Amino acid sequence: MSAADELIDVVDEDDRVTGRLPRGEVYARGLIHRCAFIQVRDARGRIFVHRRTPTKLVYPSLYDMFVGGVVGAGESYDEAALREAEEELGVSGLPRPVPLLKFLYDSGGVAGKWWSAVYEVRCDLPVSPQVEEVAWHAFLPEEELAARLAEWEWVPDGLAAYERLRARRGR
Repeated sequence: MSAADELIDVVDEDDRVTGRLPRGEVYARGLIHRCAFIQVRDARGRIFVHRRTPTKLVYPSLYDMFVGGVVGAGESYDEAALREAEEELGVSGLPRPVPLLKFLYDSGGVAGKWWSAVYEVRCDLPVSPQVEEVAWHAFLPEEELAARLAEWEWVPDGLAAYERLRARRGR
């Protein structure tokens, strides 16, 4: 099954489920859905940063400071956060990601709006990122990540989540 055929929950402005449709249809119709964003840090506090593959449905080949993705039909944000983190990092046995914040993101016509649940998790395991999702990766110190914000083209939803986290942490 392709990513476009995956069933996902459609939700309203209050994040209540109103139906289920294939992801491709949800994107094409600009419907509201759910996503989980997980900031991954290693034992030294560095943040996992990656470049998305050119085959991604949304924001191909852009950089991201979160792993994650669309919450599946009937799946909770917490379940999706753990599943997505383990899949994209190519690990198993991660601790349960810790929820930090949630906001409604408007893609400006790219793929509708999505409720974005932001998490963090520590990964002390060696990573082997999913080749279908990740074209390049590294764990970067926060200072280097901040320096790259103006140099690299970032996924706008991840950048919005990162800015909200920084504001929340007073940086």
